[in-house]
Amino acid sequence: MKFIANSSVLLKQLQHISGVINTNTVLPILEDFLFEVEKNKLTVVATDLETVMRVQLDIEAKDTGKVCIPARILMDSLKNIGDQPLTFNIDKNFAIEITSDNGKYKVMGENPDNFPKEPSADDTTSFEMSATTLLTAINKTLFATSNDDLRPAMTGVFFELDKKGLQCVATDAHRLVRYKRSDIKCPKADSFIVPKKPLNLVKAAIPDTDQAVTINYNSNHLFIRYGTTQMSCRLIDARFPDYKVVIPTGNPYTLTVNKAAFQSALRRVSIFSNKSTNQVALSISGSELQLAAQDVDFSFEGNERMKCQYNGEDLVIAFNAKFLIEMLGATESEEVIIELSTPNKAGILRPSEIEENEELQMLVMPLMLNQ
Repeated sequence: MKFIANSSVLLKQLQHISGVINTNTVLPILEDFLFEVEKNKLTVVATDLETVMRVQLDIEAKDTGKVCIPARILMDSLKNIGDQPLTFNIDKNFAIEITSDNGKYKVMGENPDNFPKEPSADDTTSFEMSATTLLTAINKTLFATSNDDLRPAMTGVFFELDKKGLQCVATDAHRLVRYKRSDIKCPKADSFIVPKKPLNLVKAAIPDTDQAVTINYNSNHLFIRYGTTQMSCRLIDARFPDYKVVIPTGNPYTLTVNKAAFQSALRRVSIFSNKSTNQVALSISGSELQLAAQDVDFSFEGNERMKCQYNGEDLVIAFNAKFLIEMLGATESEEVIIELSTPNKAGILRPSEIEENEELQMLVMPLMLNQ
């Protein structure tokens, strides 16, 4: 089998899917890309058994055939070969010879029949959204997922569909993010949990455009298609916690602050906080917000004050600064509103302005105040 591909185009497509490949795999063939050549089209597949990604690009080829090529050596060589056509010659023993303008490189491939089969998209339900919408939903929720493998349901993003639209929820038991879209037409009420890794891969592979992304799912797998890029992944088989019961209704006090100023102040003050809790205490009275952090073990202390708008009784409440900084990073409005009640009840953070078809609500649990 022989084909000719442009080195830069090939490298760019491989970079989209190379993140699927784990460094320490159980099967050596999982360290390979599967190359499938047919009618001047090259399809490249990468998998870790849970997630499969495939891209397609135009090449020059008279033959059809398949071969598995070790991913790391191919990527490393493409990064160092300038933009030029490369000729791939594969013999019947899967030995690969790559010829460039001024060099010849040999690598041993593997039998493509040993490459794992992809899951089949049977009995799927389908809906569409723009790439921008999908990326926004991922960016606003993914950071709040848990790393605790003992609670598998929390290690992914919960997609909840109904006739009114789509909502994505993520929680790690210390904070919760709910992002709603009312401009997506979902065929029926349904829900599933998508793992963190495939969502990160989608984020890296799909450009931020208005082009449509097709999403199909069944009871076990999710399938995402955008242009010539496709991904499938196994869904998390677990029950997502009933998040609605933890969202407080009617927090009577509202604090409105400038997002950028608040985020900067948290970054500065949290440097002096205890590294295990990142605790920053917020003292709110009238139109002034005071931020205080200390690390008793090292006698570190940091204090700042800033202007705010506040409706409610004077309050002192402590939060994990790292969580607040990440949540503020997921909001785009100039000001944020934090709804509070007592020092031991969850605070609700939301942007002051948001587009008409979306809704963003973030909950963060307080920390015990150091007396």
